[in-house]
Amino acid sequence: MSWLRSCGERTAPALRGTYRILAGQSRFVNSSSHLQHTPLTVLQQEHGIRRIILNNPQQRNALSLPMIQSLQKDILHEADDPNLRVIIISAEGNVFSSGHNLKELTAEYGKDYHMEVFNTCAKLMTLFQTLPVPVIAEVNGLATAAGCQLVASCDIAVASDKSRFATPGVNVGLFCSTPGVALGRAVPRKVALEMLFTGEPISAHDALLHGLVSKVVPEENLKSETNRIALKICQTSHSVVALGKSTFYRQMAKSLTDAYKLTSEVMVENLAMKDGQEGLKSFIQKRKPVWTHS
Repeated sequence: MSWLRSCGERTAPALRGTYRILAGQSRFVNSSSHLQHTPLTVLQQEHGIRRIILNNPQQRNALSLPMIQSLQKDILHEADDPNLRVIIISAEGNVFSSGHNLKELTAEYGKDYHMEVFNTCAKLMTLFQTLPVPVIAEVNGLATAAGCQLVASCDIAVASDKSRFATPGVNVGLFCSTPGVALGRAVPRKVALEMLFTGEPISAHDALLHGLVSKVVPEENLKSETNRIALKICQTSHSVVALGKSTFYRQMAKSLTDAYKLTSEVMVENLAMKDGQEGLKSFIQKRKPVWTHS
């Protein structure tokens, strides 16, 4: 049962597992022995770009505990591999993610299980900022509650023009407090609070206007545009991007003075890196840089 369940949508039970396509080889990894043909997430990786697909459209890609765990496992799989440059999160079906599975949040599951759901989800959302590679959300459809939180937590978000975003928990008696953490850090406070207080969805273009997504494109161009951004990142130095991403999030939590102090030190550190010097030399010599990723 997802956030859309309250509107009369029928859902199916969650299934555990991940289908992996790595270096041209395909294999299924499942924590249970049944229904192995329906993995919760699909992992594909080619040329440094990892695409993780939420693969439970029957349940509107609800972020059940098994779905969260499967997504986290795919993200952390060889995350320190220098050949991994970008992670893209997309989804099957017309709903990117409808948020938590509300059936898991009923009283019979108990407080301990509820805490596990929210703590595991929080770890997933905070994981994105600690990864050395950029994470891109590719959104085609509705993203609600924790699904909206997932989009807000990614480094970059590209959405189709048919996408919508909402935090409708208030309408079923469960305020979207945890989605509000990521949402409130991605959009202006008054926009976040209107979304949280009313539960009304905003369009892709309003999401772009307020900073929830990076870019809005026609649905037919969504995948190609997301891949274009990913390929552009792949042309840069892995080590420089990793340093820059880490520094960006560290400085955002500091005062203006402390942020400039930190980033000035990091700029000097960056200059001392092999790829820092290679980039400058290649610019002066009017040639393409040859990155060592160190």
